[in-house]
Amino acid sequence: MGNTSIGVRIRELRGRVITQQQLADRAGVSVDLVRKLEQGIRQTASIGSLQRIARALDVDISELLGRPAGIPSTDPDAGIVAIRRVLTSVDDLIDDGDTPPGEASTLVDARRIVEYAWGAYWSGRYALLSAVLAPTLHQLRATARAANVGERAAAAELLARGLWVTGCSLVHLGQHDAAFLAVRQALTAAQDGSDELLSATLRGSVAWQLLGRGRYEEARRLAVRTAETIEPLGDAPATRLSAYGSLVLTAATAAARDQRSAEAAHLVAQADAVARRIGHDRRDYETYFGPSQVAMQRVDVAVVTEDYTTALTVARRMPRTPSLPLASRARHLADRALAHARLGHQQQALDILLSAERMAPDWMSHQTMPRRIVSELLTRERPSRLRGLAERLGIFG
Repeated sequence: MGNTSIGVRIRELRGRVITQQQLADRAGVSVDLVRKLEQGIRQTASIGSLQRIARALDVDISELLGRPAGIPSTDPDAGIVAIRRVLTSVDDLIDDGDTPPGEASTLVDARRIVEYAWGAYWSGRYALLSAVLAPTLHQLRATARAANVGERAAAAELLARGLWVTGCSLVHLGQHDAAFLAVRQALTAAQDGSDELLSATLRGSVAWQLLGRGRYEEARRLAVRTAETIEPLGDAPATRLSAYGSLVLTAATAAARDQRSAEAAHLVAQADAVARRIGHDRRDYETYFGPSQVAMQRVDVAVVTEDYTTALTVARRMPRTPSLPLASRARHLADRALAHARLGHQQQALDILLSAERMAPDWMSHQTMPRRIVSELLTRERPSRLRGLAERLGIFG
């Protein structure tokens, strides 16, 4: 199916076996949505609707999309262009009586949509997210507008999480300005909620984005100051420990990139103490923290400070069965590959990169670090496996 139209794909998958009405009934969506998608009146729908349609057709949601990874669409109703339009909406300024786009859903459905988006993010499925985040944000905003008094805080927090995953995804899609805007809007939405740990973790995400922009000192100060506001005292719950530890690790990463090696080591040790206090890996507020995350960050800090021998030594401390998401595991492999490459271990570096590619091909296609390592390796010997990897990553020469 070479056609990139979701409607064409739905029509082809539906074939002559079932009618539009039967598909709508099976998927639990309106027949009007199916009809508009197939006629091209609508180019996409929310993650929840597409997921239900895909399940009814017995295919993966990616088969409905088919857009090449990371390619910004020029269609104003699709892809990155559409996400930017949502983030820069002026509906509140126009206020001409027209209903803003997006259908309100129940909190249960909205929560399911947000969880699916985060699952796709941690699996490195950025092309999928670029296709469905715009309608998802419309739906989450409509849900927040329609929420009754008792549901407003929860709806606002779900909108904040939706904006947050949008910002994180846009970073990997190379849309840094839009990503920063999305996370700042997430912070604003969270203020209408009642969860201080969500707000704190979102500030940590802002710090993470500052890291990507080379604003290391600001990132470190923001992470440290936010961590201080939620410092776990006494018999603190694991969720607070996890949120605090994650912020400390972000501060350590910023310190390392700012060449503050001693402070970075101190902060990692501080996070390690928190991880030991928890005793196992956790995922709280869409963020992973625990012994595995600390081990991964120790390697990252050593690589950033160009202590490659230490990086490979501390990599052995990674738990045998790390509870890390796919994207984090792939990033850890890339750190190890870089350390091997800088130490002249070409074969080990290549083997690790190929493992990362097999594990997370979509992640690999959106990252600069693997390309940098491959470019370095190409200056030495050029085995066929390396040339093949270089071509798949778009590196020629």
